[in-house]
Amino acid sequence: MLTHPLAGRLRNLGMLAMAEAFLEMQANATAADIPREDRLGPLVDRAASARKNKRLGRRLRLARLRQNAVIEDTDFRAPRGLDRALFQKLGSCEWIRRSQHPVITGPTGVGKSWLACALGHKACREGFSMLYRRAPRLFAELATAHGEDRLPRMPAILERTRSLIIDNWGPEPLTAEQRRDLPEIVDDRYEKGSLLVTSQVPVSRWHELVGNPTIGDAILDRVVHRTHRTELKGPSLQKRHAAGPPPEGETRA
Repeated sequence: MLTHPLAGRLRNLGMLAMAEAFLEMQANATAADIPREDRLGPLVDRAASARKNKRLGRRLRLARLRQNAVIEDTDFRAPRGLDRALFQKLGSCEWIRRSQHPVITGPTGVGKSWLACALGHKACREGFSMLYRRAPRLFAELATAHGEDRLPRMPAILERTRSLIIDNWGPEPLTAEQRRDLPEIVDDRYEKGSLLVTSQVPVSRWHELVGNPTIGDAILDRVVHRTHRTELKGPSLQKRHAAGPPPEGETRA
């Protein structure tokens, strides 16, 4: 198969998408009818789209979202108290631009993690760096970092990340080491980053989880006073759909 010299030059410059678009245009019988000045636009559009998708893929890989969720699949019909207007507002990612901290609480199975991942996916699409961690995993990584004397690396990762999702915080109270680490994470988010927290435990009981009134006040002052709270309720969506379609928590929420 012959390759046009220009396509080869584009590939050498790393413009693979533009090269493919150029070859497709050359193979199109009607390409000759397109004015010369109008041929460049589609090539540039293809290259820009490919670059955008590549950057999105990289952000999603680094985010490591637990579920493949997108806000367009959100089901507002499920009886769990999800405020459509508030969630759609969160979907605009303005909470990240304003360094605010959404909190999603509710019992097991109502879609907290799914909704958090959907918002994380939207943030990546909007160009924000995102990092997802379940609370036990985050604290375990910090504990390992302490033990291996490489703790500065973890705060550096968090500092470079615009928004952090801490999923499934609680119900176990924090250990002494975790009480030391959590305020550092919260302070790092203050005014220059965002934090999204999901928990089975209502915000009114978060002092119990922290286990220290002073630290609890500091954390709640940083997070809860700059937040959008979503308090879900109702039965597990998995149980609700046990005899019907796939659970919402797996395909949509």
